[in-house]
Amino acid sequence: MRLPGRSREPEEFDPTQPLVATGNLRRRNGVSVFIQGLAVAAAFAAVAVLVIVIIAIVSHGVKAISWDFITKGEPDGIGPTLVGSGIIVGIATLIAMPIGVLIALFLSEYSGPRSTRPVQVMMDVMNGLPSIIVAVFIYILLVANKGQAGWKASVALAIIEVPLIARGTQEVLNLVPGAQREAADALGVARWRSVLTIILPAATGGIVTATLLSVARAAGETAPVLLITSLGGGDTFHLNPLEPLPSVPVKIFQLSEEANPEGFTEAWGLSLILIAIILVLGLSSRALLNRSKRKLTR
Repeated sequence: MRLPGRSREPEEFDPTQPLVATGNLRRRNGVSVFIQGLAVAAAFAAVAVLVIVIIAIVSHGVKAISWDFITKGEPDGIGPTLVGSGIIVGIATLIAMPIGVLIALFLSEYSGPRSTRPVQVMMDVMNGLPSIIVAVFIYILLVANKGQAGWKASVALAIIEVPLIARGTQEVLNLVPGAQREAADALGVARWRSVLTIILPAATGGIVTATLLSVARAAGETAPVLLITSLGGGDTFHLNPLEPLPSVPVKIFQLSEEANPEGFTEAWGLSLILIAIILVLGLSSRALLNRSKRKLTR
């Protein structure tokens, strides 16, 4: 018998009974659906912007694309410009790749907790550094009162590529199973030998992926090549990196500044070629990364 003035005892919880949604649960579900909708809308907006840009470039640039446009020099084509960009980016990659891989090996295999964090922060800062800052630095250091040259632009692009290669390679090295390292240590294999013969071969696909992503980033940079090697002519093929070399971003900038409709068409054509190269490099790097991850996680 319940005495007057005393509260009712709480009912016992029956796990067999179905759950009943309260007002708080309905509100949480509503907020969750709203946030999911915003995320989906943002994703579709980003894809839509990319599709619109690609459609605009293709529709305007396809008019200029021809075999002569790709292989001949100015004023009929942009062959020397493509070759100049390839030389500049190639030298930059040759400089940046070993440095980035060595940094990743240091962070993954040799550094301790106290030294890892500062290097990672430095890589993040370098990755977020505006390219115009790098261009001005290299201009003051190597170009001012000394003249332009293709290799100097390569040094600037290498600074941009190094953190991308280092962080991408580090992520892949961390995926290498620790059992392989332990087995090498148990057999008495020196650390440098296990790195060269076991760890690096297992992470080769990821290293190539990070390098391709850095090449795609460097190929589209305008500020370094504009300040450091913008005097290269595109009428003949130049292969000497000690001289100024033409490049695709500089040529697009120059054509867009001319009051010439044909120049605008050529600028669209160059933009189409550049974005096609970047898309191919990006898709190839993603495919290689997925393949490398599947191999390392088996």
